[in-house]
Amino acid sequence: MTLLSGSLIFYALGEPGYLLLLMISVIVNYFFGLHLERCKEKKEKSDQYNKKRNEKQNKKQNRKPNRRRNRKQNIVLALALLFNIGLLVFFKSGVGGVKLPLGISFYTFQILSYLLDVYRGDQKREQSFLMLAGYITMFPQLLSGPIVNYGEVRESLRNRTFSVRSVQEGLKLFTMGLASKVLLADRVGLLWQEVQVTGFESISTPLAWIAAFAYSMKIYFDFYGYSLMASGLGRMLGFELPENFRNPYMASSVREFYRRWHITLGRWFAKYVYIPLGGNRRGEFRTVCNLLAVWALTSVWHGTTANFLVWGMLLWLAIVFERLLKGLGNAAFWRKLPGRMLPHLYVLVFIPITWVCFAITDISQLQVYLGRMFCVIPGQAVHGGDWRRALTDYGGLLAAGMIACTPLVQKLFRRLKETLPGILILVALFWLCVWRLQVEGHNPFMYLDF
Repeated sequence: MTLLSGSLIFYALGEPGYLLLLMISVIVNYFFGLHLERCKEKKEKSDQYNKKRNEKQNKKQNRKPNRRRNRKQNIVLALALLFNIGLLVFFKSGVGGVKLPLGISFYTFQILSYLLDVYRGDQKREQSFLMLAGYITMFPQLLSGPIVNYGEVRESLRNRTFSVRSVQEGLKLFTMGLASKVLLADRVGLLWQEVQVTGFESISTPLAWIAAFAYSMKIYFDFYGYSLMASGLGRMLGFELPENFRNPYMASSVREFYRRWHITLGRWFAKYVYIPLGGNRRGEFRTVCNLLAVWALTSVWHGTTANFLVWGMLLWLAIVFERLLKGLGNAAFWRKLPGRMLPHLYVLVFIPITWVCFAITDISQLQVYLGRMFCVIPGQAVHGGDWRRALTDYGGLLAAGMIACTPLVQKLFRRLKETLPGILILVALFWLCVWRLQVEGHNPFMYLDF
């Protein structure tokens, strides 16, 4: 009850107008979950009864009742999908200028994962409304994930242990996430803002690339920072939230990049879309079509403007291309090419291009920016030294971001977090972040808009 009350207060502070919508969604889906398993229980009892009858009667006589009871479960699931996906599509489409409710993309996917697991028999229905409501509205990850399966927190919802050590561990993780957001994402993101103010037509090609790298770091450290903060808060409350990032910029292929980036969203699409469609088990053409379905849905999940579709289709084409070349991420393949850094360079060049498509919602402006990146569209009053000034102002931050994209920082954190010097560094980082927030004000997390 305490977790649920605190989570609802937390949500109301950020989005009071949609608190009722969140509660309606929780209540409706609680009953959907109950009815999904009731239909299943009735079917199982019917199957047992029919099995006995089949010993005496013809099997054909008993098919119709089985289908009818199966149909009831399918109807309940269809209604649940229609309700949840319908709400998500309605708000994503922005009909009538309706504002997108905070966290709706994330808590809707959590709800769907619970309902689909109950339907498939992977999870028992939750009979306690408080437990299910606590899971859906859990404030550390309510707004921007990670997307948690119910089985990962079911026991913790009932039997959590609070200890001084868990609070300490949580605070350390929270501080690392806060530093990623405030000291890296917000600072390096200023370069991207400057380029937007200047106008894409007036930037040089080198600056267009530098700004694309800056945005790539901004979105990573912003979202990674939120995930770390959510994990830290979860740890303090007695929950172990799943890992959401695993050094994605160290990947050697686009396919590997998205196995490391927003891991919980990727596994959601793999479990509930890609594998049910057949995965890679039905031939290469069918696999390519299944990947297309996943990336089309991923694009729409992020937004309904055309740039998100361009972003998703670029990634789909890259992954298909890698598959056609028998996996560009395969080390054996890359050993045949000059330089072992080549696959990493390929990712580090291609991914920022896709992030530009993700960031710029105006297609005409996106064309201009890509034209400047590849020196196809001539600039108007381009300042030749703009990229030098950018490196002078942001070179140190970009270098720090590059280092933080590697496993080095995590290794140092694990090694020093229990030592006195490590604790002092974390304390200093925390208060430095507080000071920056006081001076510069609050800069919202980027994924609150999705």
